[in-house]
Amino acid sequence: MDDYHITKDGKIWKLTKVGNDRASKTAGTKEEIIKETREYMKNRTGSVKIHKVDGKIQEERTYPRKNDPSETPG
Repeated sequence: MDDYHITKDGKIWKLTKVGNDRASKTAGTKEEIIKETREYMKNRTGSVKIHKVDGKIQEERTYPRKNDPSETPG
């Protein structure tokens, strides 16, 4: 399973796969990047950690949803 992070970088939000330097997706708002991430992850398996502006992890989502471990919150 691949790991991704949604983070704020200056004025943009970006989705980046762990180990890559370039963002897979970018957007102007957090809401937009989350929406784009849902589309992007439709045919992928992975874990997406969504960060707050301060860098702390807000939540983690697993794609596809059926792969989400039931014992973890989020």
